[in-house]
Amino acid sequence: MTAEELSKIIVKGMEEKKASNIVVMDLRNIKNTVSDFFVLCSGGSDTQIEAISDSIEEQVIKAGESAPYRSEGKSGKQWILMDYVDVVAHIFLKDRREFFGLEELWGDAKITRVE
Repeated sequence: MTAEELSKIIVKGMEEKKASNIVVMDLRNIKNTVSDFFVLCSGGSDTQIEAISDSIEEQVIKAGESAPYRSEGKSGKQWILMDYVDVVAHIFLKDRREFFGLEELWGDAKITRVE
């Protein structure tokens, strides 16, 4: 499965749990990036961001891929990061997303907003 296909499956997992402000950042044309895509979304509560994370993992496994190589933040429930190597999913509480500003930090990325 390509990184682009995986990013679409991750978006589907986010949509299943009503994530808001979903953004796919294509990092392939930027030098020295850690992955090909970042997929970001926001949730309204710690319970919702955990449910989004679980939904992403479920959708990815259903598609025949394995669990994330690494996952962080489930205990803090403010920013959950799921590392699938070529694609990294970031699930934020709304205020944490604004604070860290990944869209601005990776401003050279091609950004696609999911409606």
